[in-house]
Amino acid sequence: MHLFVAVDEYSPGCCKEIIRTVFKTVPELHFIFLVVPSFMSIGSALITVFKQVGSIPSMTYNEDFKVYVCHREKHYPQLHIRRARVEDHDDLMPIFLRYDSILKETYGEFFLAELIEAQDEENHAVVCEVEGVAVGFMSVCSSVNMKLLHECFDLGPFHGLCVPHPDDILEPPKGQGSESKIHKTDSQDFPESPESPELLSLEVVEQIQDKIMGEYGESLSAFGSSEMQDIEKHIREVSSLMPYSISSESSTLQFLPDDLSQFRPIYKGASAVFCIQLFCIDEKYEARSLDFMTFVFSLFPDKDFCMISLPHLTPEFILVQNFVKVVPFSNCSLNHDLYVFHRAGLLKSIVIRFATVLDTPGVETLVKTLMLNKKILEDFTQYNAASKDLDGIPIQTFVAEVAEQIVGIAVIKNEMDIEYIRSHYNIEDFIYFSHHQREEHGRLFHFAVNPIFRHYTKFFLKEILRLGYKSCLYYPIYPQTRESKFQNPYAHSLTSALHYLVPVRPRRQIVYPLEKLGINAPSKSVSKDLLGYALNHTNRKLTLEPKITVNARIVVVGASSVGISFLETLVFCSHLKFNNLTLISTHGLPGRKPYGDERRFLASDHCFNDKDYALMSLCSWVNVVVGRMTAIDRAAKQVVLSQDEIVFYDHLILCTGQQYQVPCPTEVDLNEYPTNREVIELSMRRYTGEVPCNLFLVNDEEDCLNAITWMKNNSIITEGTVIVYGNTIDVYTTVETLLHIGVRGSCIHLVHPPLKSLVTCLNNRTVEKVVDEALWEAGIVTHKDALLAQWKTDPVSDFIHTVYFTTYSKPFSLPCSIFLSFYEKNVDYDTFKAFNDACLVYDGRLVIDTSFHTNDIAIRAAGSLTKFSNRYYASDWSHSNFSSKEIGFQLAAAMLNLFDPTLEPVTEPPADLDRLIPMYKGAKIQGGILPGSYYYLHIAKPAIPTAVEVQMAQPDFGSELITGDAKEGTYFRIHINKYKIIETITCLSKTPFPVSNYIRLFGQHEQTLNNMCDRYDDKLISDFYSYFTEAWCLAIFHDRFIDLRKELRQILVSKKEEDLPSMEQLAYKIEDEEISLVEKPRTYLKRVFEESIYKSLVEKSILDYLHYNYYHLPMYAWPGII
Repeated sequence: MHLFVAVDEYSPGCCKEIIRTVFKTVPELHFIFLVVPSFMSIGSALITVFKQVGSIPSMTYNEDFKVYVCHREKHYPQLHIRRARVEDHDDLMPIFLRYDSILKETYGEFFLAELIEAQDEENHAVVCEVEGVAVGFMSVCSSVNMKLLHECFDLGPFHGLCVPHPDDILEPPKGQGSESKIHKTDSQDFPESPESPELLSLEVVEQIQDKIMGEYGESLSAFGSSEMQDIEKHIREVSSLMPYSISSESSTLQFLPDDLSQFRPIYKGASAVFCIQLFCIDEKYEARSLDFMTFVFSLFPDKDFCMISLPHLTPEFILVQNFVKVVPFSNCSLNHDLYVFHRAGLLKSIVIRFATVLDTPGVETLVKTLMLNKKILEDFTQYNAASKDLDGIPIQTFVAEVAEQIVGIAVIKNEMDIEYIRSHYNIEDFIYFSHHQREEHGRLFHFAVNPIFRHYTKFFLKEILRLGYKSCLYYPIYPQTRESKFQNPYAHSLTSALHYLVPVRPRRQIVYPLEKLGINAPSKSVSKDLLGYALNHTNRKLTLEPKITVNARIVVVGASSVGISFLETLVFCSHLKFNNLTLISTHGLPGRKPYGDERRFLASDHCFNDKDYALMSLCSWVNVVVGRMTAIDRAAKQVVLSQDEIVFYDHLILCTGQQYQVPCPTEVDLNEYPTNREVIELSMRRYTGEVPCNLFLVNDEEDCLNAITWMKNNSIITEGTVIVYGNTIDVYTTVETLLHIGVRGSCIHLVHPPLKSLVTCLNNRTVEKVVDEALWEAGIVTHKDALLAQWKTDPVSDFIHTVYFTTYSKPFSLPCSIFLSFYEKNVDYDTFKAFNDACLVYDGRLVIDTSFHTNDIAIRAAGSLTKFSNRYYASDWSHSNFSSKEIGFQLAAAMLNLFDPTLEPVTEPPADLDRLIPMYKGAKIQGGILPGSYYYLHIAKPAIPTAVEVQMAQPDFGSELITGDAKEGTYFRIHINKYKIIETITCLSKTPFPVSNYIRLFGQHEQTLNNMCDRYDDKLISDFYSYFTEAWCLAIFHDRFIDLRKELRQILVSKKEEDLPSMEQLAYKIEDEEISLVEKPRTYLKRVFEESIYKSLVEKSILDYLHYNYYHLPMYAWPGII
């Protein structure tokens, strides 16, 4: 104990309650020591719980120190366990009824007494008692449906929970299929060859039983090393039947033979498991639940495993947290999670110490089935040889030992990039950086623990921090790319401790004008561009903070920006652990396949980019199933995929968005020379025929790659004719990409169908004019108001060779080698059919309420897929009008109320407010590279699409500030509303510009931007691009500038002087004319501000902000540095 403070009159009670809570929170803790100088009294409160046991001399001072100790037994003792008796019924029933009355209603009032009386060799009932009163109950049974377990769960790591038998079939017959499927594993390494679990000898089992009874004795066998092959990879595979599936806590692809993914071992041995049928304990003693296990194992001396199954929505209680969660097979139909505990897990004699050369055989045995065993052994050998790696960085290696047997290993190194971590990750959400010495930061390289001792992982981590003199540990997960199918050189062995670490949010970085800043630029340790990685962290404090486990099956359909934002928000809730997050997507997680220039086929909404995906590493926490949703079974709560696979859910999130659909030719007779006026209705039909081979819909990065590959394979780039059909911004970015990869402009035909509204995709005549000129200069022929009438295909190859269009005058035809359609986005037909067949209300789009619910309480939806119910009378507004990233965040926030007990309960809104749709404030962004190699960016507030000319005609429009010339590529337009707030930014440039910086300008007041309007009116700003690279504005681009604004506002609204109103109150009084002024209100407020305490408080806050973030903002001076 380091510190205890309490009010005198309450100190004895406070002290006892705090000590009791400490022992309750940390079950493995048995003693608390207090060391004080010998002349000091510890006070009347502490003396009641601490007992002096001796004194120790001081190496620094002359005084000796007294040592006091506090024992667990006097505050939160271990429980006494015994067989249950019928007379325990009266003590136990109130505990049962406190949790649930279903058992009583189902089996009668005396079900518990009957259960206790029915004990036999297979069924036992035990209780825990305190001072003669039963406070907990457990019913165990050795009769287990092994066939059902083997069908539903991957029990290979536990040898099927059976006794080894010579006739066990543990491997598939040799010579079966050699095709490979891609799977995700929980390790950043690859096996040279899959290995089958090793069998356990009867001698080993007997040795373990002896250890449980006597705690110490003969050496513990190397049990469980084979289990590590799967469990140390975190055993979270989703679907062995999917062509590409991803499991939790992973960042690397693994290629497994197809026959291994389908194979199910067959176990002939007897059952080695008993199950917990019923368990209940008084909440006051719940932390001692594990005390039951030693006794119940003694009741079944021939069983090595204990199992318990729980419904998915049951919160993990303390007993289960000591068990290992078993991975279900993809076709598991049980609505339960299975947890397993091995007899050897009861051993308490675990010791964490530094490794030595003598540990080499034990470490080799421990890690021999791990995929990164060679690297672990190399680092282990290097530590024993030099205690430093080849770069001179100190290494520390620790082993966990039980009865002279190595059961765990960890390798850490000093963290050398701590400045980079501080500046690029929100590590200060978890630590006060200045409270930690540089050498106290370590990087976790390897961590492996025998799975039967996995519940000691936190203890292992705490001991690593203590013995290694570290206060913080970091674990990076590097991204894996398409080209790098094998081990990333930066990767470490993925740790089974990942769930005990917290993911750290990356920080948004300022894009610095380094040449302009010169010596005032940030240091290279801050500004260097390292390979991005997802960071995980733990520290001394976090090792004592339990996470809340959420086993609810949350299934997200669609990897849209909304879906990714939703998953990101859940994953980065550091105090929650979501075990069953699943994403169903046609092409898996985005951002895993860098395609370079091909990515420019589509415009960007700047919600996420490839680096963002790398910094999140969602594949470490989210199970990904590749497939297309074809049906929803609401009664069974399952999603049916195109391969007839099913995915079960408790909460279903639909955010598939809208996609470009195959355009339907009007099929009119061209000999009659029809015009658009006669056929416009026919173009709105859904196309139901066979899609020609050379017609491509580009909806995501995978479609981009497919189109590019097809063009290269068919020589389209050099000699083919390309038709680009549509009215969206994607047609312009696609044309620019085609020109960039070598397609001649004369071979590209840009066909625009008739507009359905007056609002164009660019909605800026200046930009549109420049783009049209660039198309003309490139030799691209543009056809306006042209509707697709027919296409002619080759009967053999099924290729479109000629396409016919109608216009408002006469039809025309074009030769075609490839047809790229961006005609119209809509909900995919298979998706619509799934909604319709499931009786979800659909009215042009999926209908939701203001809290994202569909007409099914278990199904939520968000994004462009949805519309608000008609009862809100807001048909012009939908999620399409808002930022997808913000929509995803708000959806997650709405769902967190179901799982996060730290949040305040949500109160129902008043009846009137329930009729109002939510209005989100995040900017709506689009950008890309337009023809002429113009870099384009448009940032605007959420609004109903309106032509810019109509907006400017409104009396409350505000003003627009424009610098540069669009033709020359220096165009920068800012629209400021009547309140002087930036609402719209449009950039068109020949050179790349810092998009992330400009996004931060949205919503800022013009005075925050150095009185921008006055400077513009005085002709002091000739180029906004140059203006926003000046040093003064870099603090505004900082990710914590919003926190500064909140802090300054809080100062101005708070009352700092008793006799004077706050600045906010003063402004209200002026507005309400309660104060008569002889000067302008603004001048009066400024004078009062400068004469009051507020000025010095604001200045201090700003200087503190600059000083604290100096590593990012060294270009600012403050008093004392000049």
